[in-house]
Order: sequence, then C-alpha cells, then structure tokens
Amino acid sequence: MSEVKKIATRESYGNALAELGAQYPDLVVLDADLAGATKTGVFKKAFPERHIDCGIAEGNMMTVAAGLATTGKIPFASTFAMFAAGRAFEQVRNSIGYPHLNVKIGATHAGISVGEDGASHQCNEDIALMRTIPGMTVINPADDVEAKAAVKAAIEYEGPVYLRFGRLAVPVINDADTYKFEIGKGITMKEGKDVTIIATGLEVSESLEAAKMLEADGISAEVINIHTIKPLDAELVVASAKKTGKVVTVEEHSIIGGLGGAVAEVLSEQAPTKMLRIGVNDTFGESGPAKALIEKYGLDAKGIYEKVKSWL
Repeated sequence: MSEVKKIATRESYGNALAELGAQYPDLVVLDADLAGATKTGVFKKAFPERHIDCGIAEGNMMTVAAGLATTGKIPFASTFAMFAAGRAFEQVRNSIGYPHLNVKIGATHAGISVGEDGASHQCNEDIALMRTIPGMTVINPADDVEAKAAVKAAIEYEGPVYLRFGRLAVPVINDADTYKFEIGKGITMKEGKDVTIIATGLEVSESLEAAKMLEADGISAEVINIHTIKPLDAELVVASAKKTGKVVTVEEHSIIGGLGGAVAEVLSEQAPTKMLRIGVNDTFGESGPAKALIEKYGLDAKGIYEKVKSWL
C-alpha cells in the first residue's frame, strides 16, 4: 500500500497564488516580512511587481490591502494567524470589515501545530475573532486540494475572506480531479448512523481515522468536513444531527467560539442535540514538536476515538 501524500496547507496557499497569478491580473500579494514562512515567496518570484513586503507592521499591511481593494485590486494580506487575527484585529475590523472591502487574509501557522514557536505564536482564537466581524467569511481547509480550491474561490468571491492555513504537513484526502469547493457548503466524507463527527482543517483527516477505530468497535460514525465555518452549512449540520442524534465537533482551535461554538449555536436554535466539543480546552499551548502537541492535547485520531467512545 502506497504512503499517503502529505503537504502543509501553507505550501498549498503559496502555490495556488503563483498558479492563479496569470489568470487574475488584479491579484496582488502583501506580506509582513514572512514571505518564506507563509510561502508567498513563490508568488513573489513569479510576479515580483505584484508583491509588496510591508515589513513587520501587520496593522499597516491590512490598511494598505484595504486601499488596494478600493482601486479594484484583489489583495491577499499574508502573515501568521496570531498577527493577522490578533495583532491587526482593529484594522481588519474597521478598515476591511466595516466597509466590506474585497480583501483576502491569508493566515498561516494557525493552531498548536505551529509547534516549537510556542504559546505566543499558537493562535487558537483566530476563528472566534474573525467570526465576530460582520460579513467576514471564514475558511479553514483540510488539505492541499481543498486549500488551493479555497484560494481560487476566495478570489472569485466579492467581500472579505479569512483563510486559515497550517504549518504541519497533513494527508491529502481529497481527489483533485473530482473535488468541488463551494463557499458555505460542507462535505460528508463518510456516512454513519450512531454519531456525527464534524471536523475542520487538519482534524478532518484525524477524524476519519478515528471513525475507522470506532467502526472496529461497532460504532458507525458520520464524518463531515466543514471547511467554511462562516457561513456555516446549517442545513447539512442539522440534517446529520437529526439522523444520528449525537454530534461531536473537532478542531485545532479553542472550543470557545470556533467550530464547536458555531455548530452549537445552530443546533440550539434549530435541532437541540447532545454535543461534545473536542479542541483546545480554554488553555494556552506550549513549545514542542507539532505531532507531539497534537497527541498531547488529544487532537490526534487516537485521542478523538477515546473521547468519542467514552462520551458515547
């Protein structure tokens, strides 16, 4: 059996921008002195005249992006999630969100899988922050195929978009030849009848593996990939909740305000359902190898399996 290919979604982000640059002449990429890490350096090499390094001044970068959007350009402002959603929140809210400008924010190095960079850089709050901005679309792709499709969809969408990418290489679980991405539409990755597992980002592949473990115990788990957390695919979430009667959310993000919060909001109003939220439990991360941290915080397939089985 061949080994599953693994690619970090930040790599997918940089490659997608470079691939789409010729197709979209109004596409402009901004960076905050992190082109090597965010992988926008790939775009810079292909289109140097359309890449702007704003230096270590993320708030300023967001306002520059806002200005470019008013001229008809499609700016992608790129930096780590901690700086995009955290440090520059005011500028994102007031200069991009409030006037509803066509700015795309490419936030890389999200979650605890940033690894050795430690708690100061492990942003587990960005989805919650961006969800609160009126009109902001929030996308968290699961793999290379989905990340590239998300970048293209963001370019074609009119309005502000927050795209969340990771540092850690993750399995490619989607088929590039058949995959179709649609903003606001979730994907059923596996049918089941006993419990629904709703996952996002790198936790989709881990949840699929956990579902296999549960299957061995006679538990049939439905696995749903929610790549667009805002707007959430409420129809799919409610339908699956009614089908299984039990819902588990899994995310590499705080259980407060992220995917778990979004799903709970929908279900509490439309289909009250027993729920378990799996994620970072109201704590900061720590420095360490990414895979070891994912395991320690119970976000690997085994951790998900054990939590779901115990809960059931």
